[in-house]
Amino acid sequence: MTQECFTIGVLAKRAGVNVETIRFYQRRGLLTEPDRPLKGVRRYAERDVQRVRFIKQGQKLGFSLDELTELLSLEDGQHCREARDIALKKLSSIRERIEGLRTMEKALSDLAERCSQNTGAVSCPIILALLGPS
Repeated sequence: MTQECFTIGVLAKRAGVNVETIRFYQRRGLLTEPDRPLKGVRRYAERDVQRVRFIKQGQKLGFSLDELTELLSLEDGQHCREARDIALKKLSSIRERIEGLRTMEKALSDLAERCSQNTGAVSCPIILALLGPS
């Protein structure tokens, strides 16, 4: 069975990224750069497409490139516990950010409500809050 091989442009298109993204991943060590045959063009395989898609999906889930590098080092499937630990750490970080966003949402909502109740020549509560203590 022959393995399908294609250029970096085709790899990028099939993975849904641009060529510079592929090159960036190569510089970061997330994707290996195939050898260039004498007077030839580097060729990529379907496994490269899957790897790029893995990276993009991981980024959508909030994983950094460093975290994805660590996860990719576990890709043989024998390190589920380590992968789980990385995911739980990321989940904790996401929950902390969500809590921070909820706090910001409440503060901004309260300020907007105070602003809507503001009538007359009194200074805007939002502007005053952003200016900080005087």
